[in-house]
Amino acid sequence: MRVRLRRFSLTKAVPLAISRGTTAAVEHLLVEIEHDGLIGRGETGGFDTGLRAYETDALAAELAALVPELEPLAPEPLQALDPLLARLSPPARCGLDLALHDWWGQRLEQPLHRLWGLDPGACVATSVTLGLGEPAAVLARLERWWQLLPASRIKLKLGSPAGSDHDRALVQAVTEALARRQDQHPGTLELQVDANGGWDLATAQAMLPWLADQGVVLVEQPLAAQADPLADRAGFAALAGQAPLALVADESCWNLADLLRLAPVVDGINIKLLKSGGLSEALLMARCARGLGLGVMLGCYSDSSLLNSAAAQLLPLVEWPDLDSHLNLVDDPFQGAVLEGDCLRPTPLPGLGVRWTPRPGDAAAQVDAAGPKVAGSKVTRAKTTPTKAAPAKTVGSKAAGGRRSPSRPSKDNSTAKAQAKGPEA
Repeated sequence: MRVRLRRFSLTKAVPLAISRGTTAAVEHLLVEIEHDGLIGRGETGGFDTGLRAYETDALAAELAALVPELEPLAPEPLQALDPLLARLSPPARCGLDLALHDWWGQRLEQPLHRLWGLDPGACVATSVTLGLGEPAAVLARLERWWQLLPASRIKLKLGSPAGSDHDRALVQAVTEALARRQDQHPGTLELQVDANGGWDLATAQAMLPWLADQGVVLVEQPLAAQADPLADRAGFAALAGQAPLALVADESCWNLADLLRLAPVVDGINIKLLKSGGLSEALLMARCARGLGLGVMLGCYSDSSLLNSAAAQLLPLVEWPDLDSHLNLVDDPFQGAVLEGDCLRPTPLPGLGVRWTPRPGDAAAQVDAAGPKVAGSKVTRAKTTPTKAAPAKTVGSKAAGGRRSPSRPSKDNSTAKAQAKGPEA
């Protein structure tokens, strides 16, 4: 099989601020494999979770180094390539894993979700993200989302460097806006929050019951991920059961081993393809999580329609979709998953169901055993700056109640609590 890498830039219409910084643009990598007249495509790119970070240049070097071993092989059976993919970092593996799955689906002339026996009719509304900022700016971003789609599920970034008073002001401003929206447009609205590890334990313990009182349905990654797996699990154990809302692990959960480690002390996990290493691990994690009674979130970084359309193949297994990054791009070179209202669904096209329209400014790297040969224009580098937010006064009152997450298999909380008190905690 022939392997090619192509760099491309992605620019956000609205920069996204979280507890670790602000991102306006990124550089990603298109991974292509060609065999028997079919081209499979995947996407990868650098990202930073605070504890672990990857650069796009390093991912390109990883993949280029593997090309001499890949090119003499065929892209099927997929299992035969597992030993080679296992040597790659998760995001590098993701790019190749997606390209292989795309090729495989095209070979069989079926979309992946159909090959896995999944029902696109089971997909539910995706959340849209509000980054950190002053309340007025966050509300303006919310109105911009509502101009684009119904946006019945809102994810609000918290963990502000300005402190928990600023977080509370944001929550109250957004819940008031949701209450007004519900009066004008009857229907279920849902507020989720994501601290991106921006709280310490004392802050998280104070915030969780308060957030539940505001009608928030879940809290994602309240504490920073820890390098020590036992210490990381202990943090979630200290918060488990403190409030009637779902506790979801993101930066702490990369693969199936992490899922099993955290299952007794969380209510859900956030699967991202760049973290999991692609669809192979992500599918396994989603099915296992559901079997354990955990909710599944499916998230993204600053990803294009290619990565999000690949993730969309798993949406029938997902309670909390969070695939909105491509909706905030001004230069997305791909077309894929279909948005119906605020529900994202995979297309019936084979493989990942993605079409690519190259842009004149994209740099292309032909990768072969002799190494990359780069041609084209310079690509914009990722732009990330520290988040800055000024303290704000607490405003408003909580929104109308009644926002609830869809039901999922029940989890034995008594068992979870008992396990949470074990040696790992």
